Amino acid sequence: MASGFEILGTHRHKEHRVDYMDWAPGARYCALVGDFNGWSPTTNAAREGLYGHDDYGYWFIILEDKLREGEEPDELYFQQYNYVDDYDKGDSGVTIDEVFQRANDEYWEPGEDRFIKNRFELPAKLYERLFGPNGPQTIEELGEIPDAETRYKAHKELHKDDPPSNLPPFDVIDNGKEYDIFNVVADPAWQEKFRNKKLPLAYWTEIRKGRKAWLKKYSPAIPHGSKYRVYFNTPDGPLERVPAWATFIQPDAEGKQAYAIHWEPPPEHTYKWKHTAIKPPKSLRIYECHVGISGSEPKISSFNDFTEKVLPHVKRAGYNAIQLIGIVEHKDYFTVGYRVTNFFAVSSRYGTPEDFKRLVDEAHGLGLLVFLDIVHSYSAADEMVGLSRFDGSNDCYFHTGKRGHHKYWGTRMFKYGDLDVLHFLLSNLNWWISEYKIDGFHFHSLASMLYTHNGFASFTGDLEE
Repeated sequence: MASGFEILGTHRHKEHRVDYMDWAPGARYCALVGDFNGWSPTTNAAREGLYGHDDYGYWFIILEDKLREGEEPDELYFQQYNYVDDYDKGDSGVTIDEVFQRANDEYWEPGEDRFIKNRFELPAKLYERLFGPNGPQTIEELGEIPDAETRYKAHKELHKDDPPSNLPPFDVIDNGKEYDIFNVVADPAWQEKFRNKKLPLAYWTEIRKGRKAWLKKYSPAIPHGSKYRVYFNTPDGPLERVPAWATFIQPDAEGKQAYAIHWEPPPEHTYKWKHTAIKPPKSLRIYECHVGISGSEPKISSFNDFTEKVLPHVKRAGYNAIQLIGIVEHKDYFTVGYRVTNFFAVSSRYGTPEDFKRLVDEAHGLGLLVFLDIVHSYSAADEMVGLSRFDGSNDCYFHTGKRGHHKYWGTRMFKYGDLDVLHFLLSNLNWWISEYKIDGFHFHSLASMLYTHNGFASFTGDLEE
């Protein structure tokens, strides 16, 4: 989290669980409410020890996948699943015993398998000797650790009667250095043989399971398409908010509070990327466009409409890049996407996240770079769907007082000096690049980010300024 590039919100953990994090320094406790688990924010709350809260206002919630009836728990505690796709070999039915046996038969040299047959015995004994109940409990009991020469001579004496072995031969020589006079030198012939071996990663990857295997064995903690909100109990009363890190939103048709939609489609509905990123051209020919108004019919066009009808036209016209406006979720369509409410979500009025991935992928296939018009200069003032008064306070993401409001546009001004706000905005940029393979950004209204007067006090307002 400290790096500024770890995304919060809902994300999968390899230990069959969903972790949810949010930032609400003004809240007493936090919960998730939705149609996926029937939890009550009044009974399943932080005071019962189910959720964590630190001094900086980060809330941590853990939701666990449930083992389906009739299924057995995974044999290995580190069993990993590929939750996004089903490209691996994990669903072939290969067991862990078969994997280890193949590694013994195909990879390890004769004599080396004694380290494999009881692969946990050596570290278990070492751990028991150092940290077990019969091990040294104080520095005095631990005693003085002998120097390297004494340890080596004791090792040779202990193993002087060992039977011959074809394990890798090692010699110990004195290089004359005081800090460690013994170095281990391997036989050159064996060393060359070892370097020519391929790492046994192929055996380990086969124990990874695909998403189909996971869905067969576990009931997801939050099924795909579930609606949820984050619940805060604040000094001024309870609040329900659309999570700041939500990646898909379902606005309410009647203007009421929206829901976050958990987006984790099954493998058959997950978009498979076909094209790799393209190299930037020597010069740019940018086609600025808005998906919703790109069609000729009296309706809001979709991502699919744009992909099929507009992208070929842009390519034929000689452009090599598109700059998309209004992609990020916004409540009011008349704002053309400049009053953003949910910074990690594509606008649901155009389609789904998978539809937008297809648009970007097809553009790359045509040799077009994809730039995103990003609005980090201000945010929508809507409290029911946006970030304004997110945790009940007036200065969570934004400045308090006059500085937190754009007097001409009715929007909220980010508090860029706060590390948590920078964390949020930097993670947002990283999300669009890593999840949707965006090639770059056009930052809207830089003057509002640079100047406390938002670019109005000493400027005439002309575009050249």
